[in-house]
Amino acid sequence: MSFTRVSILSSALMLTLSTTSVHSEERSSLSPYVNKKGEITLPVDFRMNMAHLGSWFVPEGAASGFHDVYTNQQGITSYRKDKVFEDGTIIIKELRADTKGNYTTGAGVHYSTESVKQWFVMIKDSKGHFPDNKNWGNGWGWALFKTENPTKNVSTDYKVDCLGCHAPAAKNDWIYTEGYPTLSNW
Repeated sequence: MSFTRVSILSSALMLTLSTTSVHSEERSSLSPYVNKKGEITLPVDFRMNMAHLGSWFVPEGAASGFHDVYTNQQGITSYRKDKVFEDGTIIIKELRADTKGNYTTGAGVHYSTESVKQWFVMIKDSKGHFPDNKNWGNGWGWALFKTENPTKNVSTDYKVDCLGCHAPAAKNDWIYTEGYPTLSNW
């Protein structure tokens, strides 16, 4: 099989995977990445299908590296209009390892590598669609995916696994919007 044909087939498979419902469960009306039980999946190929909001750089510690954040178009549109994320908005944070080198722009320049550490996914839900699911609350669905198995949300309770890091942004709907220039109407 030729490289071009393999590439086309691979692209078609990725498109199919990125638009299919989560697991084998019927998806919810809230998002194609949430099933009726409130289980969240990591969108496939989100870097190609979503907008980059901005990046954070954490120099040290377990969360060190680049935190690249993406959202769907409805998230940008609703936030620019009303400064509110509408239900169904998806926010994905991908943590990547970094390295540094000396370049003409300066010494010790940090850049992200291909090595992904983990992904965080949040899906806006102001109506509380899943009150019995411990990964839903405070207006969002929360998920954490590790590279060992990116199809499994390892968060068991957002209050324990997620909320602590977002507490300083509680008054801003739990999102650090100051790091996302794409949300501005410049």
